[in-house]
Amino acid sequence: MITRTTFAGFGGQGVLLMGYVLCHGGMHKGLDVTYFPSYGAEMRGGTANCTVTLSDKKIASPVASKPDALVAMNYPSLEKFEPTVAENGTVFLNSSLFTETPSRDDIEVLQVPTAELAREVGSDRGANMVMIGAVCAKTGLLTVEETIKGMEGALKGKEKFFPQNQKAIERGFAFVADGK
Repeated sequence: MITRTTFAGFGGQGVLLMGYVLCHGGMHKGLDVTYFPSYGAEMRGGTANCTVTLSDKKIASPVASKPDALVAMNYPSLEKFEPTVAENGTVFLNSSLFTETPSRDDIEVLQVPTAELAREVGSDRGANMVMIGAVCAKTGLLTVEETIKGMEGALKGKEKFFPQNQKAIERGFAFVADGK
């Protein structure tokens, strides 16, 4: 098994953290992982993306020219990365921010209202944790427990955020399970 996921958006959306959570969850699960971030010089508002590879075998390269999944947190990211997604791949869209959808019909699309779901669990800033929950639930890459362990590993030293982030991750999993 080898799965490559690209996370993309603008700085401040927690794009790199989502990838980092997936990496830590994968390591907790005993998988080999790579994390390949790319971001502009701006701290907030600039572009940010990362590619995460999870595998039960050695990973030859962190570069993913054809990712199996794309998480697009804004429309420019969808425009830029949609062509790279592998056939039969999955695209996760932050439908709280934009309503455009991919033009391809050979990929699966899941629209996740991240901001609304994060607000439901009491955090306007938890959109990225809702999304990583939805990604892990839909792809089956990590269980909810492994995703939470990944969040804890990625945010080591920031334990005060664990309870709220856990609620957001669980809400992302519930969204996929219930369809709402």
